[in-house]
Amino acid sequence: MKKTNAARILDRADIEYAIIDYDTDPIEVGTERVSENTNLHVPYINKTLVLSENKTGVVVDCISGSSELKPNSIVQISENQKSTLAALKNIQELTDYICGGCSFPDTKKDYLVFLNTLALQLKQFSIKAGLRDKQMKIDSIDFHSITKATLCLTSNPKLKLAC
Repeated sequence: MKKTNAARILDRADIEYAIIDYDTDPIEVGTERVSENTNLHVPYINKTLVLSENKTGVVVDCISGSSELKPNSIVQISENQKSTLAALKNIQELTDYICGGCSFPDTKKDYLVFLNTLALQLKQFSIKAGLRDKQMKIDSIDFHSITKATLCLTSNPKLKLAC
């Protein structure tokens, strides 16, 4: 298996993780499709959102695949006046990853990172491993420690957690 930069960072920090390979559609990269191809429940699949803010610049937010972003909450927490999702065409320039492969233990710059507080209620969750067709399953506490993300409520759940 080819190691991604995110996996190498976790190796150096001696953090356990598992890489899950799956078939991907280059157009459809949503959490529902990832769930279908990995047999992981959507609430346990986290998505990485890249936002552009008027004062702090780029901000990265990790929320459950079963949640909707609350942009106003990010604006309040980051003390900005305006927050918008970065255009898909700009994701690679901002993070070094193509859309559908973004994993923020290894974005090209140290951006302000948010992690939804609810993520810590899960023992493990998955996030992109740095390539479009790989998910990284990781302990939520370990993920928080390596990213040093600010814990906050930046999303509204759409689905309840399934066991």
